[in-house]
Amino acid sequence: MEATIEAAPGTITPEKARAWEGMGINRVSLGVQSFVEAEIRRSGRKHSADVVAREMEMLREAGITNCNLDLIAGLACQTRASWRESLDWIERLAPAHVSIYMLEVDEDSRLGKEMLLGGVRYGAADTPSEDEVAEFYETAVERLEAIGIRRYEISNFAVPGLESRHNLKYWKLAPYVGFGADAHSFDGRVRRQNPESVADYLAADGGSSEPSDENERFFVGLRLMEGIRPAADDWRRFEQPIRRFVDAGLLETEDGVLRLTSRGVLLSNEVFQEFLAA
Repeated sequence: MEATIEAAPGTITPEKARAWEGMGINRVSLGVQSFVEAEIRRSGRKHSADVVAREMEMLREAGITNCNLDLIAGLACQTRASWRESLDWIERLAPAHVSIYMLEVDEDSRLGKEMLLGGVRYGAADTPSEDEVAEFYETAVERLEAIGIRRYEISNFAVPGLESRHNLKYWKLAPYVGFGADAHSFDGRVRRQNPESVADYLAADGGSSEPSDENERFFVGLRLMEGIRPAADDWRRFEQPIRRFVDAGLLETEDGVLRLTSRGVLLSNEVFQEFLAA
């Protein structure tokens, strides 16, 4: 069984860690984002690398050894040297699981609007280029592989056998149930979303539902490095885009399995868009 809790670095105490373990929590995910002070401050976080190290030790002393650390490639002020520093900390702390997210800027956010306008506020002028972010990501793939933390999904890496079980359910389109305001559920055919506000949720006031997209497993399942095994009808229906992406070196096929190549991972949104539009 896997029971995961997400926590912000700087909020864990020995008492809290022991209480979690006593409740059956056996996996903790820390949204570290960076181990470099300048990047941490620019992202509005208050922790430090030493704080994360102490909290990892607290969790292990409490008996919780399966921990995930998040990093973001593309933060303001990030450089090759600072990215290597964050990866050095990952190697030092040896978590069972690491998530590497390439920064995606929401055009409705303050940073996104500033970047679109060519401004300098909110770190917009100090954000690495797309090519640099891709380089940081590829560096992380190599470094993590070298220490036995293998990529099994575009953004997720784990010691073999310690992959995130609840996330695998989403990528493999297994049924799941969500509780609470704005929580989502999926029964294998229909997706449901609870009301966004707590008041509406407590009043059991509706929510929404919609049938799942028949092409969903292409743009969800292809996120996994193991790929997917399309049905015969799918091979025929998507023959042209599959052939085009294989020729471009973004997809590869083997014994009926379709998967992204290493280059395809970096351009995955371009691949997924083809199946979303079908």
